[in-house]
Amino acid sequence: MNKEINIEEIQKLIPHRYPFLLVDRVEIEEEGKRAIGYKNITINEHFFQGHFPGKPVMPGVLILEAMAQAGAVLIFRSLGNIEGKLAYFASMDKVKFRNPVVPGDILKIEIDVLKFNGRVGRMQVKSFVGEKIAVEAIQTCMIVDKE
Repeated sequence: MNKEINIEEIQKLIPHRYPFLLVDRVEIEEEGKRAIGYKNITINEHFFQGHFPGKPVMPGVLILEAMAQAGAVLIFRSLGNIEGKLAYFASMDKVKFRNPVVPGDILKIEIDVLKFNGRVGRMQVKSFVGEKIAVEAIQTCMIVDKE
């Protein structure tokens, strides 16, 4: 059974806020193992002012960030007590940009945990618009103390 994590719950799990909170909803398919995140892409996104005027395209690095945030939600949700903790990027490997993401799209992010030892997590992440893959990567995150 899927557990939906809404925006209020996401904000309890990760510290990101507007304009840098890039995930709207996460569905946990298997606790600590698999989730699907969603980001509704609108023309009102701040980055479209300059990327690119007249031909708005979501920057690839922000798609990677959205994928990392969705992964952090999955990992933090499984940890329980996350007080005083942050998840940092450690690496992004085998990144492939396949299709652009534009206003009106719904970015669907699939996260599959390959390995997590309580401190370091490695995940296969893929983002889609409809049936088309937008970006895929292997991401590694590290759980650290805020202080």
